[in-house]
Amino acid sequence: MWREISGFFEESPAKLRVARLMVELGLGIDDEKRIVCGMVKIPDLSIARASGVDRRAVRGMVEDVMGDPRMREIFCGLKPAGSFLRDVAPALGYSVIEIRADPSSVGVIAKATAIIAEAKLVIRQILAEDPDLNPDPKLLIITSRPVPGEVVYRLLAVPTVTKVSLS
Repeated sequence: MWREISGFFEESPAKLRVARLMVELGLGIDDEKRIVCGMVKIPDLSIARASGVDRRAVRGMVEDVMGDPRMREIFCGLKPAGSFLRDVAPALGYSVIEIRADPSSVGVIAKATAIIAEAKLVIRQILAEDPDLNPDPKLLIITSRPVPGEVVYRLLAVPTVTKVSLS
């Protein structure tokens, strides 16, 4: 998806920055040509400031998207994924496992969740960063209680995993 979007905006780095922010945050475009987070409308000026561009670039990006059937399908379908618990995990008594692995490898999530399940840990949330958007993608797994050290060693034994950290 990202290659398609970046190709569409290759002539306009400012519009591409807006598109990137929208994809990263799950911001969509509604039928009124407004940028939205779920049902909340986000002003162009706020998007411009967050993207580091002029607000006209935001409006131009929206107009370009709405004029192209494929881009319209993508951006009108984007939705936020919900609350991300990483930063509040300690306050909730949860643990965060950060796994770095070869992003092209198959089965990392399946192997990691199997190891975690065998340790009888409840998984509250999983987020796998997109390697097309993030040059150093991570797999973040939030568990309902602290993770024993043996789980970390078992995760590190997965062939394509290069690093595991806890917080």
